[in-house]
Amino acid sequence: MSNKKSDTSFLVQGSVLAIASIVSRIIGLLYRIPMTNIIGEYGNDYYSCAYEIYSMILLISSYSLPMAVSKMVSARMAKHQQENAWRVFQGALAIALVTGTAGCLFVYFGAGFLTRIFQTPLSFFALRVLAPTLIIVAVLGVIRGFFQGLGTMIPSAVSQILEQIVNAVVSVAAAFVLFGYGTRIAAVLGGSQHYAEAYGAAGGTLGTSTGAGVALVFCIFVFLAYRKTLKKGIAREKRSGRSKTENYGSIMRVLILTIVPILLSTTLYNLVSIVDQGLFKNLAILQGNDSDSVSLWWGVYSGYYRVLVNVPISISTALATSSVPALAAAFARKEHDKVRRRIALSMRFIMVIAIPCTVGLAVLAGPIMQLLFHTTTDLAAHLIQAGAISIIFYSISTLSNAVLQGIDRMRIPIRNALIALAANVVSLPISLYVFDLNIYAMIVGNIVFSLVMCILNGLSVQRYSGFRPNITKTFVKPAVASVLMGVIAYAVYFVTYRAADSNAFSTVIAILAGLISYAVILLLIKGLTEEELKSFPKGDVIIRLAKKLHLLRA
Repeated sequence: MSNKKSDTSFLVQGSVLAIASIVSRIIGLLYRIPMTNIIGEYGNDYYSCAYEIYSMILLISSYSLPMAVSKMVSARMAKHQQENAWRVFQGALAIALVTGTAGCLFVYFGAGFLTRIFQTPLSFFALRVLAPTLIIVAVLGVIRGFFQGLGTMIPSAVSQILEQIVNAVVSVAAAFVLFGYGTRIAAVLGGSQHYAEAYGAAGGTLGTSTGAGVALVFCIFVFLAYRKTLKKGIAREKRSGRSKTENYGSIMRVLILTIVPILLSTTLYNLVSIVDQGLFKNLAILQGNDSDSVSLWWGVYSGYYRVLVNVPISISTALATSSVPALAAAFARKEHDKVRRRIALSMRFIMVIAIPCTVGLAVLAGPIMQLLFHTTTDLAAHLIQAGAISIIFYSISTLSNAVLQGIDRMRIPIRNALIALAANVVSLPISLYVFDLNIYAMIVGNIVFSLVMCILNGLSVQRYSGFRPNITKTFVKPAVASVLMGVIAYAVYFVTYRAADSNAFSTVIAILAGLISYAVILLLIKGLTEEELKSFPKGDVIIRLAKKLHLLRA
């Protein structure tokens, strides 16, 4: 029984972070609506270009630090080595300050050169605003990773939501103010360039910087409150004389050896977005398309498609983050059965969410676009319908990346990401030049990359952990429930729209009908057991309700 509780407790923590990620993504989705209305598709292109470059430098400078810290802290806390865990934190903080500052200086002074590479020179303003955020996020990541290594996701979850709320408010307000400022500059210069959109995009990135700063202040406050407890634990540990203290040189060496493989795998895994942007824009212009059309296509792709698709993917990212310390601790104690059980639980949890999200977005793409962005553009809806399947592939590959890192097979994701990236790079020019798919070439690339990564990572997880998923329970039953849900949701939307002639009302009713029908069907076909439901947020409440409705045996 204790084993089962231990197996599900990490999933509960992962659920906390997943819920925070969902809330953050929803806030992010909501504020992008007024921001997009302010800065338009061209502004979305400038914002996206600056954010992609910033994200790439963040990956290189400090993105791998939180996962490395959580992994190392968790392994030491599992052996009751609190002082060594504290030393890991100090070493990681020093690395974060150095790499974050280097990244900040590189982005600030190289902004002009970097944006010209991606055929988007007016992203210069937005990118410079983002530069200081690299230092803030580096330090913030170390603190979050430390608490995740201790087994609590609460500081990360709360700070994430707080960060996004501040980001939303400042982004919209600053975009509005700076858009007006850019309009005045354009009038003075008398040019036809999109200065208003460029300055508006800079306002959007100002929200990112401000939100990260507020989250850092919150995490520092929580950390200072916890530090007294940590010091007492270290003092008791020293008095007992049982612990062997690691020297800082050894810890820094292990940190770097842990960071580098994670850095390479996460960089390659996320490199696809910035490679795609540079490659697509340059190839599309060489193909004879004008720069305004290419910018418009990318604005729709980045401002609509990716914003929506990233919401369900963020759940798997959150669960993957929370699973690393739990897997690392079990692996350090050589509890291989527990490792396999935890992988199985994580995979089940992710598929129960990712598969219906894929079907739901594909079925209701047009109505959702019109509801959220008040746009009837067919391009955005068709992109979502074509690319929704990548949600499942990205979800699996994100989790399997974390699993391989948690069981000390950190070089494997690097190799797999290289192969997947090469496949993606090959698919893009073929899609553009052979099939003339324009922006749909990006959708093909996304599917190719995520599918190859998903297959290679899955085979590696099976080989090195012995884990083999229960195909029926993990994939088939959620898929069956999702397909039936999609039919019901579309039928409800069609009937309601014919009766009420209101897209907003019909879409909301269809989504609610889809959620309820999916839950009912999944329970009726025994897609989830009572034990698994206990690991869900408010699992006990769900179980009681399901039993009252005779969806579970009492």
